[in-house]
Amino acid sequence: MHENFYRYSTDIEFYLCAFSRYKSLQPFIFTSVLALYLLCVLGNIFITGIICVTYQLHTPMYYFLCNLTVLDLIYVSVILPKLMMITITGDIRISYPGCFAQVFFYVFCLGTEFFILASMAIDRYVAICIPLHYTPLMNGMTCLKLSVFSFSLGLLNAMMYPLLISRLSFGHFHEINHFFCHMKSLLKLCGPEATSIDLLIVIDGIALGFSTFILILISYTLIISTILKIQTSSGRFKAFSTCSSHLIVVLLFCLTSLTLNMKPENELSQEQDKFLSMLYIAVVPLLNPVVYSLRNKEVLRAVKRNVLKNYQDLDI
Repeated sequence: MHENFYRYSTDIEFYLCAFSRYKSLQPFIFTSVLALYLLCVLGNIFITGIICVTYQLHTPMYYFLCNLTVLDLIYVSVILPKLMMITITGDIRISYPGCFAQVFFYVFCLGTEFFILASMAIDRYVAICIPLHYTPLMNGMTCLKLSVFSFSLGLLNAMMYPLLISRLSFGHFHEINHFFCHMKSLLKLCGPEATSIDLLIVIDGIALGFSTFILILISYTLIISTILKIQTSSGRFKAFSTCSSHLIVVLLFCLTSLTLNMKPENELSQEQDKFLSMLYIAVVPLLNPVVYSLRNKEVLRAVKRNVLKNYQDLDI
């Protein structure tokens, strides 16, 4: 790491404003964030456990879903516990390494999730548009390669930002008007010298975020076109049901994260951005297991089988 990191790591503390201006709402905010965090963690662990113990769910789609649950668990655990600590104690300080850890894991999980969602779209495209080639194309090695590629590219992309930002000077003003070390809010402390990194964020978002989103849209355009050619309504419904859960998750995650991270910031919208950021920081990771469990008959059958098996074991 750049030598500035070691100098700042002992000399600098940042201050996260979070929701401190809403003093009367602090108990409500703490309770809400705690509930979201616990539900998110328990929901993602539950869906991962069901997939791991159910042989019928050992398919590419659920393999990638497990990748998503790991990413969701990482970044909610990096951000939400600190927010709860700030809310309950009123201590808004965060260390330089702690702030940069949030930057790294946030960018890593956000970027990697786009690639995993794109991999899931490719899986659905092969399954519906060229089903006869599904087994040889989407084998275990292909899934592993897509997963390794997604995590590797996400890791390299995430490492870039802490290294670049560590070279900047933060002066004497260290107050971040957000509930976590959001990069665009952090760069506001650096003045004009951060302009190049602001531009890099936009280019990165277009190159990685929008490109994968466009790839997903193209995949689903071809998928829907193929589904509409199916003769029977029951066949069309069955084909669409296999990808509807993924499509809902894509729309929730991509639209909220891209909209909020790519739009220009201004002082009037910053308070709104904090609440809207909770959508993809806490609500979307919570909805992922809900969407995949409640809308998916395979998962529901797996849950029923495991519950019934455990009940019978206890009865014996």
